Amino acid sequence: MRTIQNSVPEQSAAIFKTLAHPIRIAILDLLRHGEECVCHIEATLGKRQAYISQQLAILRTAQIITDRRDGMNIFYRVVRPEIYILLDAARAVNPLPMVAPPPIQRESCPCPKCTPVVSVAD
Repeated sequence: MRTIQNSVPEQSAAIFKTLAHPIRIAILDLLRHGEECVCHIEATLGKRQAYISQQLAILRTAQIITDRRDGMNIFYRVVRPEIYILLDAARAVNPLPMVAPPPIQRESCPCPKCTPVVSVAD
């Protein structure tokens, strides 16, 4: 009897399992328009860094996102933008309005996006 390991249905199920978590979907929504650093994701979603990092690791293992280091910050971006086709299809099936996260207080996020470096003129 042949096993179906790594079959197309199994691979598809793995993608859906990866997406089957509200915080992972929220992270992907934040990354929809470009890269974000961990501290910005943490501040925007109001979750602890360890929890966010755990969810980012799952998305990275699934090869949906990738990261890059810039000094003290790690930035994440989506490398499989077709994932948004699935997320948009899920929203079309269950047409609830997309709830945007509350705006973050700039002082609660130390990332370069929220606290740009100001150069001192001589």
